[in-house]
Amino acid sequence: MKINLREARKSKGLSMTYMAHKLGYKSVSGYANIEYGTTKASLENAVKIANLLDMSLDELFFEEKLHVSSNKRLA
Repeated sequence: MKINLREARKSKGLSMTYMAHKLGYKSVSGYANIEYGTTKASLENAVKIANLLDMSLDELFFEEKLHVSSNKRLA
C-alpha cells in the first residue's frame, strides 16, 4: 500500500528542509519535487527517505507489495 509521502513526513514531525538536508540537496526544492511527484527519487534517495521515516520502500513508493514470500512449494 502506497502511503502519501507528505503525510508520512509530517506524522514524524519532520520538515521539508530537514529531509532535503539529510538527502544532500542544496535547496528544499530538490526534496519538494519528490514529495509533489514532479520528479522520482533515485533508489539511493528512496532508501534514505524510507530510513528517515522509519518505513519500508513498499509502504512509501509502491502501490502493491513487490514480493510476497511463501513457504509452499509448487507440486
